[in-house]
Amino acid sequence: MNKYMVMVSLAALLTACGEKAEKAAEAPAAAPAQTDVAAQQAAPASAAPAVDKAALVESAKGAVQALGGTLKGELEAAMKAGGPVEAMGICHTKAPEIAKAVSAEKGMEVSRVSLKNRNPVMGQANEWQTAVLNDFEAKKAAGEDPATIAYAEVVNNEFRFMKAIPTAAVCLKCHGTELSPAVTAKLTELYPQDKATGYKEGDLRGAFVVVKNLAQ
Repeated sequence: MNKYMVMVSLAALLTACGEKAEKAAEAPAAAPAQTDVAAQQAAPASAAPAVDKAALVESAKGAVQALGGTLKGELEAAMKAGGPVEAMGICHTKAPEIAKAVSAEKGMEVSRVSLKNRNPVMGQANEWQTAVLNDFEAKKAAGEDPATIAYAEVVNNEFRFMKAIPTAAVCLKCHGTELSPAVTAKLTELYPQDKATGYKEGDLRGAFVVVKNLAQ
């Protein structure tokens, strides 16, 4: 009897162990570890690289100096060769070429704008540039030196820089209140919609503009 009971108990134990093994085998495998792609998707996006605004400003100043210095040299040579009428020809033909060359060299778009533009296409300020020019005028009225007034900002991955252009005495020959008949005639010929006259020495005549797309 005891031997029979032992055999029954042993059979029951073996059956139970077999069922456990079958259940373990039938159980679904554990979920695979998250793939690298999924992990990357779940992980927070890395922060955009910081913008070195100070370095951009220095680059923009260099671009302004390159444009302003080259143009000044061309105008001075033209003034000596043929007076203000000759200089206006330089502004009309060479200034856009110089701006294009400096832009390509510096990797930044460099131009000049004004609230009273002479060139109806290239010199016309857009909305944000107009706002900055008006702010420059307010700063000048408050006593700031026009030669030191500047603006720099990063907006929607676009670096923007503007540097005020004060009116020098020599500029009055083409931008002042009393122009020679020859200058007036040349202005009518080249710029029939000209607005860039009536300035006095020290007035803000406009600004250099430097723009760089930081997303490219």
